[in-house]
Amino acid sequence: MNNEGVDESKRQFLTSALTVVGAVGTGYLAVPFLAQMQPSVKTMAAGAPVQVDISKMESGQLLRVAWRGKPVWVLNRTPAALETLKSLDSQLSDPLSNDSIQPANSKNPVRSIKPEIFVTLGLCTHLGCSPTFRPEIAPNDLGPDWKGGFFCPCHGSRFDLAGRVYSGVPAPTNLEIPPYEYLTDTLILIGDEGKGAKA
Repeated sequence: MNNEGVDESKRQFLTSALTVVGAVGTGYLAVPFLAQMQPSVKTMAAGAPVQVDISKMESGQLLRVAWRGKPVWVLNRTPAALETLKSLDSQLSDPLSNDSIQPANSKNPVRSIKPEIFVTLGLCTHLGCSPTFRPEIAPNDLGPDWKGGFFCPCHGSRFDLAGRVYSGVPAPTNLEIPPYEYLTDTLILIGDEGKGAKA
């Protein structure tokens, strides 16, 4: 091959320019391909923490919010409800929540950071049905020993107002407590798994 009259500097420039153009072109092709593998904004938002304002909650009121596509309940327990919790230990399967899921800041007799505010996933630990909130005392269908709580209509599991499961029902463990923390006295952040330890 005859290389006479070939300008090596032009050849080097053209080779470098084509390499750069090729790399940029590959980048333009790869970015959309890689971007489509990222989760959608809707998917990322579904797992994002949720803020709940409890400033206007009345005593005995239950708020329902969604986190990760699951129902979360925030209950403002009355002083009377808190008193009844102490008398139920002998009827419960796991009164001290040793075999149940909750963050460390909620592993106590009332299963919450602040005694009056109870935060829990609204899913039965048996098969994932959503129990109903039954705050009334001794209704006919639940019997004279019922002191208020959550009743799962699917298979009859019962939970007290701290989400602790009664003995002899299908649910194996207490209701799950999600990670949560107080941002202020009246604003709760649910689902920030890197936190959840502040009171």
